[in-house]
Amino acid sequence: VQLVESGGGLVQPGGSLRLSCAASGFTFSGSAMSWYRQAPGKERELVARINSSGRLTNYADSVKGRFTISRDNAKNTVYLQMNSLKPEDTAVYYCYARFYWGQGTQVTVSS
Repeated sequence: VQLVESGGGLVQPGGSLRLSCAASGFTFSGSAMSWYRQAPGKERELVARINSSGRLTNYADSVKGRFTISRDNAKNTVYLQMNSLKPEDTAVYYCYARFYWGQGTQVTVSS
């Protein structure tokens, strides 16, 4: 199993980023996918989850209305569109599936 995140970076408050997670080594279309994040000194927390078909999603209260998780089963890729970013969104963002983690991608929100 391999999960490779990309799309992180430095963005100003109010800005947007789209994270991608390319998956391989398992049946992507049959697997729920999740994004987690971990800020310095804090525990890793669930940000968003999407079921295998993409019809069901759920979000942490702190990102509802600002973040959108989606997937493309033809490309074995899950996305996290992040809008109206805040400094408190600064963290390493991880893709998760079937007990496996990606390496993470850093998101920094700062002016």
